[in-house]
Amino acid sequence: MITHRPRRNRKSEVIRNMIQENHVTVNDFIFPLFLIDGKNKTSEVASMPGIYRYSPDLILKEIEACMKLGIKAFDVFPSLADKYKDKRATESFNKKGLYLKTLTQIKKEFPEACIMTDVAMDPYSSDGHDGLVKNGEIVNDETLSILAKMAVAQAECGIDIIGPSDMMDGRVGVIREALDDHGFTNVSIMSYTAKYASAFYGPFRDALDSAPKFGDKKTYQMNPANSREALIEAQLDTQEGADFLMVKPALSYLDVIKDLSDNFDLPIVAYNVSGEYAMVKAAAAKGWIDGDRVRDEILLSMKRAGASVILTYFAKEWALKNK
Repeated sequence: MITHRPRRNRKSEVIRNMIQENHVTVNDFIFPLFLIDGKNKTSEVASMPGIYRYSPDLILKEIEACMKLGIKAFDVFPSLADKYKDKRATESFNKKGLYLKTLTQIKKEFPEACIMTDVAMDPYSSDGHDGLVKNGEIVNDETLSILAKMAVAQAECGIDIIGPSDMMDGRVGVIREALDDHGFTNVSIMSYTAKYASAFYGPFRDALDSAPKFGDKKTYQMNPANSREALIEAQLDTQEGADFLMVKPALSYLDVIKDLSDNFDLPIVAYNVSGEYAMVKAAAAKGWIDGDRVRDEILLSMKRAGASVILTYFAKEWALKNK
């Protein structure tokens, strides 16, 4: 005789919903946005259908529309023309430049929104790398002071969360010290803790035109073969003052999200990256998958693995479907 019948707890939608272990809500999301220069200007990212670059006036309208859907957190990335890029990423400190001016406008217009920013040299670097390049090498320690200055400049705009995505050793501690020294003790750090040297970033680099001008990023981003190394990075980031620990990409690294969730008390963040988004959109356009169901299953898998927060390009469409 069968004494245990787990199917009894699956026999109706009411019971299935009653005992569901994990849920995705709009409160879980940070929505990445791409900023371009100009006025009344949008440009769709060809490899990311439904995702656009926005001029400052229209990015404000996009944030307003998303806020009405319940999305309250945004990560803003600048897409700059080559004429603004140099070896030392000096445009990142320019208070009259596109990025910092727009961040100030956003926080003035939407003080209740949570705004996250990106700290790395690549959007501003003529070399396209996240760190300072000297004699063909990405140098670590000289990069840190540039990143700290960048973080303080962003904090001065009123932003809420600094996102160091560069993967330089020691950068969380240096940024935390710089923020505190300038009175920004309430500005959080969401560290890109386990950022892998992944092939899933292609569409993002298309969106920002930020691909490296030579070589690759394997000397600072992590080897996709390694998981225990993520625990080392997480321990260091925690000790240096991070408030969140991010895993990027998410879908192929659910085991790493689980490892960090099991071993650290800080909130774990999953970055559902551009390539993951693009694959779903491409397959759905061909009619090979049900795009909405696959999207929802992917997002749920990240919560199940232990993510408290999900950066995802699906945020707006999920909110529209579930409003």
